Amino acid sequence: MMLDAAVFRFAGVVVLASLALAHWVHPGFLWLTAFAGANLFQASFTGFCPAAMIFKKLGVRPGNAFN
Repeated sequence: MMLDAAVFRFAGVVVLASLALAHWVHPGFLWLTAFAGANLFQASFTGFCPAAMIFKKLGVRPGNAFN
């Protein structure tokens, strides 16, 4: 798996999990959805993504988006 795919999959899981938690546990979990969206938005401009840095340290092969 490439780094780009790992980051996008992780972001998707975070968003879907936070929506499920907001629905069944507490609406405050929507803040996690907002955080994930804001992080994706800023990463599209800056290229800085904490999840990408963690995945790189775990040995995931580099992709095109996060150098």
